Amino acid sequence: MFPSFDAEAFLRDHWQKRPLLIRNPWGPWVNPLEPDELAGLACEEGIESRIVVQRDGDWALEHGPFGEDRFATLGGSPWTLLVQAVDHHAPDVAALIAPFRFIPDWRIDDVMVSYASDGGGVGPHFDQYDVFLVQGLGRRRWRVGPRCDRDTLLRPHGDLRLLPDFTATDEWVLEPGDILYVPPGFAHDGVAVGDDCMTYSIGFRAPSRPDMLVEWADHLAAAMPDDDLYADPDLTPAANPGEIAPEAIARLHAMTIAAMADRSAFANWFGQHVTTPKYPDADWRPEEPVTAEDMLALIDAGADLMRNPASRFAFLRSENGVTLFVDGSAHACAGDLALLAQQLCANPAVTLDRSMAAGIDLLVTLVNQGSLMIDDGHED
Repeated sequence: MFPSFDAEAFLRDHWQKRPLLIRNPWGPWVNPLEPDELAGLACEEGIESRIVVQRDGDWALEHGPFGEDRFATLGGSPWTLLVQAVDHHAPDVAALIAPFRFIPDWRIDDVMVSYASDGGGVGPHFDQYDVFLVQGLGRRRWRVGPRCDRDTLLRPHGDLRLLPDFTATDEWVLEPGDILYVPPGFAHDGVAVGDDCMTYSIGFRAPSRPDMLVEWADHLAAAMPDDDLYADPDLTPAANPGEIAPEAIARLHAMTIAAMADRSAFANWFGQHVTTPKYPDADWRPEEPVTAEDMLALIDAGADLMRNPASRFAFLRSENGVTLFVDGSAHACAGDLALLAQQLCANPAVTLDRSMAAGIDLLVTLVNQGSLMIDDGHED
């Protein structure tokens, strides 16, 4: 964490309440990614990228991947390149998340990186997630307005959710290393001041009630037998055959709610759900699977295991220990194994030692599924 940053005060006074400007708390700031590297990522298949070009008072959106010559043909109009989940591909960008881990990991989405030419931006808008906007290179003027909601009018735009009327209540110019926190729903607009403007957006997700209801119900339904049917063995003659009797509604309601009310089952489902990779097509598995014997040798060598930056780790406590969730899989852990599971969740890297011998099978599984990566000090 930043030496002078009061996390408790921030959570009490600002988190999901009001914006906050934090002038460079990093000390000497070093931009973790070069513009050319960002452009290179935008040209790769499987990496989500966009370009927003401003012309004649409007914004046009293009989706990547882009050809290498696209950036040379953008012309003089202000433009912005946005690349999602750059932390999955650039360790120095992933390191930007560390100071914000006073917020639980399961809330972290990814680090989006933007590059803008002079005057470039994506227009005034609002988002439904918390975000820390870290100025990496150049300068950007941020204007923040009032909180918006589902009734806020939007411009008639097929691709972007832009505000037609935007009145700023605060305005700042961010220099490299400065951070602006914007809570969900607050209108904001960032415009590059000069060329070579790079911003790192550390976003935090919040599950929506409709999505959770649908996905939890789908999960339950998939595990139920087809013959789990409504039954009324105590049925009596109907006074009116067109009526759905109160007794039937009560039984149907109970039949539905009882399945969804299992808190333990919900917790186990949610742990797997929230750790499922955002980009499941990425394959981080080693070329040659490791064995338990390999892992014991690595322990003896004091090798390091690093968490794959694209992987998601979380755990739930229980009477018998913890359940570790990694990339959508669940692992029951007790005793020393529970301590290892918590250590893996707390640290981006761990040094192997003999105290971890009880977790050999777990470590082998996580390495072979690509969630952990071996760093034994050798290039191979």
